[in-house]
Amino acid sequence: MWAYLDCFSGISGNMLLGALLDAGVPLQVFQDAVTSMGLTAVELKVSSVTKHGIAGIYVEVSYPEQHGHRYLHDILEIIDAAGFEPSVSSKAAEIIRRLAAAEAEAHGTTIDNVHFHEVGAIDTIVDVVCAVAGFHYLGTAEIHASPVQLGTGFIKSARGILPVPAPATLNLLKGVPTYSRGIEAELTTPTGAALLTSLASSYGPMPAGRILETGYGAGGRDLPIPNLLRLVLIEPLREDSSTAGHKPKHC
Repeated sequence: MWAYLDCFSGISGNMLLGALLDAGVPLQVFQDAVTSMGLTAVELKVSSVTKHGIAGIYVEVSYPEQHGHRYLHDILEIIDAAGFEPSVSSKAAEIIRRLAAAEAEAHGTTIDNVHFHEVGAIDTIVDVVCAVAGFHYLGTAEIHASPVQLGTGFIKSARGILPVPAPATLNLLKGVPTYSRGIEAELTTPTGAALLTSLASSYGPMPAGRILETGYGAGGRDLPIPNLLRLVLIEPLREDSSTAGHKPKHC
């Protein structure tokens, strides 16, 4: 089975979790992953929503507000100690490292000095690990994606006002086909970009195949377009696999 990520409204971590749930991944898969990491204070709040008449699932990672920071080695230790399947642990760690490297490049520091605000760190860990665990549960052999919509404008961050797309997002998307329709919102986040570029093997039209299931993961904001990430599960037609799209080199 293949998966296709249709990023017509960008991609974020919680949108991907919602799409996976809507496509059939049991919530228990995510809850077990959170428990394995010892994140007992984390609550996954799941709700059914509609965006422009399309039903989807919104996932919020709820965690008590705390001060302090976590560094890359702290996050990797949490993943390593959780006892996941090796393929889940290694892929989740790869995604976190790529995200930290992109942030380091954007802000002129080293990967070991990149720090995540406590709540942001937990949100990132949960998004990344649960997404990887979700695809592992589905048993997807390949993941493909559409070109990615980015958004425009500005956002507030711990470092000040940043342009959209955020610098780290652009670092992660080097070589990937992207576009913007002028929507003033951060449609693709750094975590979403890290997940996409670590999981997807090609970008382009949806590969030929038999559609098995679809899932829609919702973003929090109401936008002029449906704020949804669409996940399509496909039984591929192997003879048409050459239509899967362009495979960029990750930098």
